[in-house]
Amino acid sequence: MKKALLIATLMALSGVVGAAQAAADAAAGKIKAGGCAGCHGQNGEGSGPNPALAGMAEAKFIAAMKDYKSGKRTNAVMKNFATPLTDADVANLAAYYASLKKK
Repeated sequence: MKKALLIATLMALSGVVGAAQAAADAAAGKIKAGGCAGCHGQNGEGSGPNPALAGMAEAKFIAAMKDYKSGKRTNAVMKNFATPLTDADVANLAAYYASLKKK
């Protein structure tokens, strides 16, 4: 009985996580990415000391943006870009960059 309940719970949670990931809109992220292009390249390929974003895992991108917003990662430029972004904006950007191939 407990095993069946555990399995049902895990299945329900995986559906919630899948729905949250499906809600991200890579096309909207591409539009929002214009502000990132100056430092990270037109296609997220990275430029100079600025890391590549293309092909980055969504979870890694989202965690980094949250860290910039909170001040856990200290970079004044990134804090200024990250702070006004909504959670949906960050998810959309993450989906967009994850959809690009690494170069």
